[in-house]
Amino acid sequence: MITIVAGIIMLGILVFVHELGHFCVAKLCGVKVLKFSLGFGPRLISHKRGETEYMICAIPLGGYVQMLGEGGGEQGEDAEIDPDEEERSFAKKSIPRRMAIVAAGPIMNLILPFMILPVAYMVGINLPAYLDEPVCVSYVIPGSEAAEAGFRSGDCILKISGMDVATWTDTGPALVNSAGEPIVFTLDRDDGVADLIVDPENGALEGLQSIGLLPGQDAVIGGLAPEMPAVEAGLNEGDRIISIGERKIVSWYELKDAIQDVGGKPVPVVIERNMQQLTIELTPRKVDGNDDYLIGVAPHHETIFKRFPFGEAVVAGAERTVDLIELTLIFIQKLFAGHVSSSNIGGPITVVQIAGQAAQTDISSVLSILAFLSIQLGILNLLPIPILDGGHLFFYTLELVFRRPLSLRAREWAQQIGLILLVLLMGLAFYNDIVRMLGS
Repeated sequence: MITIVAGIIMLGILVFVHELGHFCVAKLCGVKVLKFSLGFGPRLISHKRGETEYMICAIPLGGYVQMLGEGGGEQGEDAEIDPDEEERSFAKKSIPRRMAIVAAGPIMNLILPFMILPVAYMVGINLPAYLDEPVCVSYVIPGSEAAEAGFRSGDCILKISGMDVATWTDTGPALVNSAGEPIVFTLDRDDGVADLIVDPENGALEGLQSIGLLPGQDAVIGGLAPEMPAVEAGLNEGDRIISIGERKIVSWYELKDAIQDVGGKPVPVVIERNMQQLTIELTPRKVDGNDDYLIGVAPHHETIFKRFPFGEAVVAGAERTVDLIELTLIFIQKLFAGHVSSSNIGGPITVVQIAGQAAQTDISSVLSILAFLSIQLGILNLLPIPILDGGHLFFYTLELVFRRPLSLRAREWAQQIGLILLVLLMGLAFYNDIVRMLGS
């Protein structure tokens, strides 16, 4: 419940920033704003101040700013307007002013990350330690795409489809650029430099881990599940597992096989705690019909806390924003070209989950997720789809070129088509959200 509420609040912030852009530029251009709404549907809260009614509505999946002389409806562009207010009508403004008002919403979403990411960097961010390390593979998941391609533990990746990758951080942009095409990995391995190819139907958009390549992970316990064998036997967070039975444990990835080999029998587990070795006996067991034997432990992920001074934070925040915008544009281009599966599209449920989970961590994570989602919202709204801001900008561009607007009828037809496309897209996004929920 906390995740849902926190996610809705964060989504509301993004919608508010978007609509505030429309509102402020409309006011600057002398347009009368009739309504400013967060959400759609039945009103929950309504307050009229001056000439504008401010509302919060029941469906928190968007919002709108209604202006005098905009679109259809009772006070739309075909409605009779008081001559005293005619100059304050949206429809009577010049095309550049109308374009500025429409573009202001998504532009505000794109500006927001430039403002909040530097704050995140100044507050300080926790980053997985391996992200700044060379891209050396500690474990290859058996049966994965990487295993089938011939990867081995100890391989160090030098290039991905010709792009140099010095650290794990560099692999994300390189994988996005390679989406839809065979990915060529140039490796440094014990017997020299080698090239391996992973086919284009891979899931690499989600990172190297998704195709079976994992970074180093020590066998240190970072979390314990309640009422499971590890807790009952007295294991603690921070314990390093040295061996299970006769089997030595070097990395976390060896635990699963070692536990399955033991099965449901008691086994001595040697751990290191406070520089001392202890032997604890436990018995793995199956839970909730799971075919695997479990002991109830989660790994400790080593992180590095980084805090930037003001100047460096501004630069780092700006660079990260530009990277996110570039990656989003590449993803959209690959999606429309058919090089990326539509299963990668997420909907409101995914957005609320991501935002809600971030809201329960720290302020830096909240700001980082807000920035990421704000960029998605801004770019999505700039797509030339009727009913979206980008569709309106497209109409105004045609009006500039042909020196006359499209007929209201033509725009209504286009908006109905746009609405159908948007509903289909939202349906696909909801479907993907539900499939992910069931899969997890």
